Amino acid sequence: MNDTRLICSCEGTMTLLPEALGAEGKPASQLCRAQLGNFRAALGEFASVTVACTQEAPLFAEVAQEENFSGNLRFANIRETAGWSEEGAQAAPKMAALLAMAEVEASVFEVVTLESHGVALVLGRDEVALEAARALSDLLDITVLLQPGAEVAPPRQTTWPVLQGRIAQATGHLGAFELTVNAYAAPAPSSRARLEFGPARDGAVSRCDLVIDLTGGRALFDETRPGYFRADPRDPAAVARLITTAGQMVGTFDKPKFIDFTPGLCAHSRNTLTGCTRCLDLCPTGAILPAGDTVAIDPAICAGCGQCAAACPTGAAAYALPVVSNIAQRLRRGLAAWFAATDKTAPVILFHDEAHGAPLIDAMARFGRGLPAHVIPVQINEPTQIGPEIMAASLAWGAGGIRVLAKARPAHPLDGLDATLDLMGVITSASGLPEGLCALIQTDDPDALEAALWHKAPQARATRSSFLPPEDKRGLLTLAMAELNRSAPAPAQKIDLPQGAPFGTVVLNTDACTLCLACVGACPTGALSDNPDLPMLRFAESACVQCGICAATCPEKAISLAPQIDFEAWAQPRRVLKEEPPFCCSSCGKAFGTGSSIRRVMEKLQGHWMFTGPEGEARQKLLTMCDDCRTREVVIAGFDPHGER
Repeated sequence: MNDTRLICSCEGTMTLLPEALGAEGKPASQLCRAQLGNFRAALGEFASVTVACTQEAPLFAEVAQEENFSGNLRFANIRETAGWSEEGAQAAPKMAALLAMAEVEASVFEVVTLESHGVALVLGRDEVALEAARALSDLLDITVLLQPGAEVAPPRQTTWPVLQGRIAQATGHLGAFELTVNAYAAPAPSSRARLEFGPARDGAVSRCDLVIDLTGGRALFDETRPGYFRADPRDPAAVARLITTAGQMVGTFDKPKFIDFTPGLCAHSRNTLTGCTRCLDLCPTGAILPAGDTVAIDPAICAGCGQCAAACPTGAAAYALPVVSNIAQRLRRGLAAWFAATDKTAPVILFHDEAHGAPLIDAMARFGRGLPAHVIPVQINEPTQIGPEIMAASLAWGAGGIRVLAKARPAHPLDGLDATLDLMGVITSASGLPEGLCALIQTDDPDALEAALWHKAPQARATRSSFLPPEDKRGLLTLAMAELNRSAPAPAQKIDLPQGAPFGTVVLNTDACTLCLACVGACPTGALSDNPDLPMLRFAESACVQCGICAATCPEKAISLAPQIDFEAWAQPRRVLKEEPPFCCSSCGKAFGTGSSIRRVMEKLQGHWMFTGPEGEARQKLLTMCDDCRTREVVIAGFDPHGER
């Protein structure tokens, strides 16, 4: 392979073991200054260069551009995350893991383009709104909407509209807001001491690019909504920051498309019957709405928390920054590098984001004990994007624990992450693994994070998996769970799970089931299937996502759900829930339908006047005939099925 790693001890502040890190030659001590020539030389010799430094990444990138380097240039932080620690001298396995993970190419993602022409609606209750409007009037096209009853002196000159109204409904995003205004009224031009407004009306509509909320009341949107700015009018510093930010919001803006959505995999609804609502229940921004048999995700509103993708049992909603398979590949490479360096201890994976988690880790490294040698930090976009498939895969590959770092007061509820951790707790406990293997750390304090992480390193398990992660999320989810159980100290055969789990079985009342197969047509994942040659209902347990559409569809109410993992059932391609020989025509003997369905129809018609007496018996006999024989009998006998009693 034509690639290399450049390792630097950062002026001797880290203990490095080149043989454990896979570095060629002696590590540098000042790669970014005195030994920058080593970097230039590597650019001319190798097609892929990994530099174990992120602080000077801009300098290295600039040099690479000067040298017309067209290969892969990657960076890994081994200083704050490993070397600057009380256990820095024992951190060689972690450094090897960090470098290996950095060499996995990041997945590409799409962007959403939003355009703002600077049309802004300023909402307020007092003079603060007018002052903000005055400060922004040279930058934005301003309209001020004051709450009814506001005590505001009339401006000396009407340079932008000042109106009255109360927001009844608000939708949209940057460049496309639409607000319904009640108590809407224009001011009287003769207003003297205070603005006096004329007759009010409800249902006025305002369309704008930006909404600047200085009312101090309840927020119209989650504050992650692009184009919505809000500050407490009693806080001058917050208002000043808002004015500075909002004044720059004219032009074209790109935001990541956080979620890749595949409608064909969605198990939300079939035939107007609602099934899975996990993403709808979890989305904190209102970006997800029902759309017939599927849901629709508005990428302009989505704030990227990732809870929908983490909870989606089919993989219809998949996180794109990065995709799940990319995180899995990084973890597999990193854990393999760890165990190549040591097989005595198991690492703890610490998932964290850049905005909150990285600064805490830096503070620990600079002012505290640093990260323990057995804790491998893995940076992701949002802590809530981590689902059970990533946790299970990490543990199956040998991780000794999972920790997810989140803010003490997160911007979004952590309901989805809490459910994932509860699910993993049930599964790991049932497999003989230690309690508390997967846990959440909520703190904004580096000292509290330090206290939560500095524990004795877990011992490596005797058995670890080495499976390759599939590209699809559902495939990774089922494979990771099976491999985690297989490599666990006490593999379970069957695990009962809490409600809402993405696995389970269908419990069929065979006496009530008529094999009408309505459930087969409604099942969105193909877990239920028929046999084209025989009346039969088959079930693939590993494909069931417990959406409940089959139970809602069944006309006989013969289906119920039981969340569980049955690994023996997963190993079977499909098992037969019910089968019976086809019912044969009483006239010609041709097979049609099923005996249970014919009997059920006849039971329901018992006692009806059309099916009693001699003529009723003839009508009953028609029910046992195939279509052809039934038609012939009616025509030859002159039988009127709708004849009066």
